Amino acid sequence: MHTITVKFGGTSLASASQIRKAAEIIRSDPARRFVVASAPGKRTKDDIKVTDLLYRCYNEATDGNDFSATLEKIRGRFQDIITELEVDFDLDSEIEKLREHLKTAPNADYMASRGEYLNSKIIAAFLGFPFVDAAEVVRFRADGKLDEAYTFRTLSARLIAMDQAVIPGFYGALPDGTVKTFSRGGSDVTGAIVARASVSEIYENWTDVSGMLSADPRIVDSPRVIDYITYTELRELSYMGASVLHEDAVFPVRKAGIPINIRNTNRPDDPGTMIVASLPASVGRRVITGIAGKKGFSSIHIEKSMMNSEVGFVAKLLKIFASCGLSFEHCPSGIDTISVVINTDSFNAHREEILHRIRTDLEPDVVSVEDNLALIAVVGQGMVYSKGTAARVFSALYEADVNIRMIDQGSSELNIIVSVEERDFEHALRSIYAAMEGLMK
Repeated sequence: MHTITVKFGGTSLASASQIRKAAEIIRSDPARRFVVASAPGKRTKDDIKVTDLLYRCYNEATDGNDFSATLEKIRGRFQDIITELEVDFDLDSEIEKLREHLKTAPNADYMASRGEYLNSKIIAAFLGFPFVDAAEVVRFRADGKLDEAYTFRTLSARLIAMDQAVIPGFYGALPDGTVKTFSRGGSDVTGAIVARASVSEIYENWTDVSGMLSADPRIVDSPRVIDYITYTELRELSYMGASVLHEDAVFPVRKAGIPINIRNTNRPDDPGTMIVASLPASVGRRVITGIAGKKGFSSIHIEKSMMNSEVGFVAKLLKIFASCGLSFEHCPSGIDTISVVINTDSFNAHREEILHRIRTDLEPDVVSVEDNLALIAVVGQGMVYSKGTAARVFSALYEADVNIRMIDQGSSELNIIVSVEERDFEHALRSIYAAMEGLMK
């Protein structure tokens, strides 16, 4: 039996009319057997996501404030959906469970997960599909990390006996049964887990855009839609701020070789973006796939004479960051110099400790810090076959009068990363995109 796993995001399931669109998509292909649902998102620009209402409810309860008005808003959102879809669903008992939970020992993850839980139960009733509670099949270890072996074994055993099912995204449970959520956007991860466990031919991720864009449309006017992108390119772009798909959603399907198709619920005939292990021959040798970036970085610059001959210098430097539980972004170096680029918020929590230990443990000649930096990544597997790509990037920034603070290129030549001052970020990204657009065809 052919199998497609479909995941619908919050905007795709924000209202009864949107759920009807999703149901039409599901019913149009019998292979779309397993559905992963998000909580209702915003219906309009000024609306509030149900998950945000649930968090607000939790905060009101833990602060000792009256949460009834917020809980009533949550009930109203779901009641509107139930009424318009004309499904038989006992919402009152579910809301009472939430009320009692908030009065006794409220748990943030449990509350946040109820948007997916309730929406999935309603959608299952509307479709006539069985409902599978993610808390029963998605397991986290005690340290909070996904227990892949247990999850795939349990979920596979459950789904193999089913023709269809609706599974809530975003959450699972700890070994003691306590509900545990992924980070925000984690329904993408649930969808990938279900696709792998059900041995799906494809994982369709339905959202409100017709695929992944080659740059942030809030910065670049009308960026190209990417038709095909590899898992590795997606990982690079997602990490650097491209937000169509949760970056951790790649790993479960990548291991199984399952392609991801990002589609638009409101324009279901658009082909969207295919995320694959390797580009098909029809795509050709496209040089650049996309450009992404984000602000909020600091660079710790260290100089020391004869650094290159001091065995273990870099290891000792990075051990200082590791002992504070911090990971770094990039670490460009010279003969007697090295810089560590790190998220500023993370660095600030340990700034004085790190700088003190660098001075005492490493005895450098110079230590300096530069804040207010942004990183921009130019990503594309085709760069390895094309001459002059880096020259185009640097020329674009020169002509835009933007000063480059750092340059880093991976050994695989998959990306070129530059650091610029935050005040130049948008201008720099637009300038690079304009210089690279011809290489994206």
